[in-house]
Formats: sequence, structure tokens, C-alpha cells
Amino acid sequence: MVAALKTDQRIARLTPLADVLAHIEVHVKEVAPQSRDLSAALHQILADDITSPCALPGAAIALMDGYAVEAEATRDASSYAPIMMTVAPAPIHTGEALPVGTDAVLPHDAVTIRGTATEIIAAATAGDGVLPAGADAGPTAALTKAGQFLRAGDIAVLAAAGIPAANVRAPRIALVSASKRNDDTIAAAVAFIADAILQTGGVPLIAEQQSLDAALDQEQADAVIAVGGTGSGRHDNAVLTLGRRGTVAFHGIAMTPGQTAAVGSVGARPVLLVPGRLDAAFACWLLLGEHLLARLSGRRSLETGRPARLSRKIGSSLGMTDLVPVACKADEAEPLASGYLPLQALARADGWISIPAQSEGYPAGATVMVRPLP
Repeated sequence: MVAALKTDQRIARLTPLADVLAHIEVHVKEVAPQSRDLSAALHQILADDITSPCALPGAAIALMDGYAVEAEATRDASSYAPIMMTVAPAPIHTGEALPVGTDAVLPHDAVTIRGTATEIIAAATAGDGVLPAGADAGPTAALTKAGQFLRAGDIAVLAAAGIPAANVRAPRIALVSASKRNDDTIAAAVAFIADAILQTGGVPLIAEQQSLDAALDQEQADAVIAVGGTGSGRHDNAVLTLGRRGTVAFHGIAMTPGQTAAVGSVGARPVLLVPGRLDAAFACWLLLGEHLLARLSGRRSLETGRPARLSRKIGSSLGMTDLVPVACKADEAEPLASGYLPLQALARADGWISIPAQSEGYPAGATVMVRPLP
């Protein structure tokens, strides 16, 4: 449903968060993929599955330094009954291919060489100390999957497999202050969202000293997020500006904090308008912004968090989705605030939980899923 253009920014009704997320799911499309060197692909979202160009390793290799042997020739060897060999086994180093006719690697201390005499004092089993051909990667199984968030470990795996680049989706998000106030809170909210975008696969385009109108004109941006100006104060006009330039799909969302947030679009470019309070900016990013960026980047799943037991009960109003910061100790989560989230609560928080609209809260001892803060 599209909200009618009004002459003020008063909210007629709060739309359930689930309806807004469903709208984002339907109307926000993935950005075009681009090829990037692995060094520039960290924390971005893969556009395609990546498979190894060939079987790795191409031949059986040693996993340790030692001697390459035929396991059968060492059967029953021990320190009490060493096996004598007239031809010394070939020394081998980690990563080297096994010589033809060998299928195991014995450590140095299992082989004693004195002149032309060689003693084997430990038995080997075929495959000991060996990485078989194709064990690292095959050309049919994907090393990484489309929609996957590329971690440092993923980058290392791809580099070790000889893959120099990856196709990724890295949405460019224009960030701007839409408030006439020039204060530390707005600047902090913009900086927080910019960092969160970087951490979750996007590229923030911070529009310094720029108006919302100018940000909406940025052709290189795949989406716009504006902070401030979403309320009904006499200087607030962010929602009116969006309505004049494009479409306001929702203004007023049933979530706490962040009720005055708005979602819309200019052409095909989605727009998220975030209230100017820092706690509301946190909530809007975590409950809305992450989903918006996930749709743009093609990310398949978001962090689900880890289970913890509540140290005390939390209440909530039916119909409202509440974001609650928590401090964690062992497997216990302590709720720090609800409704308005003071700076000290945000500073102490190790993570956050959400109370869905259909719930009136959770009792002490309830198991909840704690998600990390950016």
C-alpha cells in the first residue's frame, strides 16, 4: 500500500514490521554483479558459486616431512623387530608429490640410515601422512556458494586454490543527514550505519554537506539512507521530500525504537528514512537496513545469533516489534533497556534481541536468540 502525499508528516497508522519486510522482499532487487580481486572482495557477497578449476592437489602429496614408502613393505616393523632395507626410502618434504610406487610417509625418527643399511622401526598404513589427489577440492563441488558472505577464511581458501578474483554484489548506499540540525547525534548515527554497511557487504557513499534531494539524485547509488527529519516537528520534511520525489510506501512502523521510520523509493532505487535519535538509528538498521542490504546484495541469510537465557523478564506491547540490547555473561543475557535506549545501555550491550509483534514479552529464564551488534 502506498501512502498518500500529505502536507505534513503526521503518522496515521503504524504498519507492522513484517509487512514492511515483505515489501522489501518483493520490491528490492539485486544489484548487478562485478568481478573483484580477492583483496577487494572481503566482506562482500558472492554472486556465483566458485569451484576449483581442477582437482587439488593434482597428485598425492606429503602432509609432513619424512620418507616416502610403500606401506606394505613396512608391515610389522617395530623398534623391537626393525625391517632392514637395502635401498633407502626417498626423503620427502611437506607439499611434494609422492614418488611412483609409494603410498605413505614415515616420520624421520621411524627411519634409521647408517651408510648403505636402512632400518625401518615403525609400520606405515597406506595413506599415512598423505593428502590424496583431489582431497582439497574437486572441479564439481563448490568451494563457496552464491549469496555467501566472504570472510577472511573464505578469501584464503580461494587464494590457496589459485582463484584470483570473484564475482560479487556490493551495493552502493548513499548516506545523508536529512535533518536541519547539525549535531553529534546525527553524525554518530550516519557513521554507525556507514560502518555497518561496510561490515555487511555494501559500499557507503557518505554525502557530506548535502541535502536529501541531492542524495536522491546520486545515479551511482543503488539505495539511499537518510538520517533525521522523519518526525512531525516543524523542521522535519524528509518524508515530504521523498513523497515529492518518488513514493512513500510506509511512514510509521510498529517497532520500538524507530516508529517514525519511512520506506519508499525513487524510481527503482529504494529509500530508507531513519529517525535522528541514535537508538532509533540502531533499531532501524538492525531491523530494516540489514534486510534492505541483504536483498540488494543477494545475501542468502542473516546472522541468527546464539541462544541465551534471560536473567529477568521483559515486557512488550502487542503489535510492536521491540529491539532490546542485552549484556551477556556465559549463557545468560541481561536486558539493558526497552523503549528508549539510553547511550549507556547501547555502550554496555554485547548484542540484541527482538520481541516479535505477537508477543507480550518473555519471562525470566526464557531462551532467546542474541544477535551481535555491528
